[in-house]
Amino acid sequence: MAERFVRFHRRYRDHFQRKTRSVFQAAGDYLKGLMQARRKNMERMEEAVAEADEQRLQHMLTDSDWDHRAEFDQAAQEANGWLGGTADSCVLVDESGFARVGRQWNGRQGKVDNCQVGVFGALGRGHVATLTDLRLYLPKAWVDNPERCRKAGVPQSERCRRTKTQLALEMVRHQRALGVAVAWVGVDGGYGKEPAFLRGLESMGELFVADVHKDQRIYLGDPRPQVPAGAAHQRGRPRSRLQAQTRPQRVDEWVVTVAPSQWKRVALRDSTEGRVEVEVVHRRVWLWDGMEKQARHWHLIVSPQTLKYTLSNADAELPTHRLAQMQAQRFWVERAFQEAKSHCGMADYQARQWRAWHHHMTLVAMSLLLMLEERIAQKDSYPLLSCSDIATLLKALLPRRDLEREEVIRQMEKRHRKCLAATEATYRKQGLPLPDVVVAVNLTK
Repeated sequence: MAERFVRFHRRYRDHFQRKTRSVFQAAGDYLKGLMQARRKNMERMEEAVAEADEQRLQHMLTDSDWDHRAEFDQAAQEANGWLGGTADSCVLVDESGFARVGRQWNGRQGKVDNCQVGVFGALGRGHVATLTDLRLYLPKAWVDNPERCRKAGVPQSERCRRTKTQLALEMVRHQRALGVAVAWVGVDGGYGKEPAFLRGLESMGELFVADVHKDQRIYLGDPRPQVPAGAAHQRGRPRSRLQAQTRPQRVDEWVVTVAPSQWKRVALRDSTEGRVEVEVVHRRVWLWDGMEKQARHWHLIVSPQTLKYTLSNADAELPTHRLAQMQAQRFWVERAFQEAKSHCGMADYQARQWRAWHHHMTLVAMSLLLMLEERIAQKDSYPLLSCSDIATLLKALLPRRDLEREEVIRQMEKRHRKCLAATEATYRKQGLPLPDVVVAVNLTK
């Protein structure tokens, strides 16, 4: 496995070669650190990874101008070779929040908080998914503050207001341009609740399976939008605004009226805990945004066990069990985030700059792809091989620095020196007498 890790890293060598120097070795050390370090920051990486250097890691992440987009694109195309090109292949769009600065919705914590939010695309098939694209969402407070953007190194071309759904559409277009072959696009309710986003996907020729919120309004019959005929004696301009001829209904209000006989039990997949089954109700409904001349005729599928309401523009003949399986596929992008945060340090980064954030996330995505390839390569020998197993194996099999007693003590003493220096600087800045621990250490020097 260690040899395959080295070969995997070499496939990306050209992207790390800059005009004056190469950061290939530092990138490899960072990848190792994402597997080996107990905490995925550069100080702990230097302690764990043989020959790693904290300053070189920092330069590679923050200062070097290697192209994260080219790196991510190669990873996406290689992932496509493993997961793309089948009727079960899909692009799953979701976001993830990282506790940092700037108050906005943090889905990871389920509240508005100081965080950074990334919009990610994942290529999924069956019970696996791996990250293949990303966009950092900039809140209005950032876009409207040029100096803040300048200090963070945000490129001029990115200092514009773009919604998360606009970023998602960009990603879908970009994945198609790369040749990533998928059958549909899956999104959660944060994106599915936006009518313009779903219509944008359909206008691009994409089949989507989109969760929506419980207050989504549907029409059980064609609303047949039309301009009401004005009375003959009416004065003023003629009416021009379209009106529906039937009344809409909230999906959560409609679902309570469904007869028990209309619910179907559907098998989603086999798992280590038995067959996963859900009850669903499926109906064709109309959606109208109040402006289009014709309403859209889409599928609605509801799964009460997980409180999911989902719309899809799939062919009218697509059976219920297939729609339910596609609806359930979005679970695996959540699993990809979980694995990236638990085993690849996705949320443990030390990145305050635009470039550093994208570099870190790109290396995390490479780690996920490596794990995917290992699971596929070992599926006959170890069909239950997990990302946790791979991280544990690489932690042990790759060369480590912190194995000898003398090295462990040296690292401890180095941490102590840095801590004492920071403490002393803080007390001097505040004009306070040094604490006893600092005085005692200085006396022993």
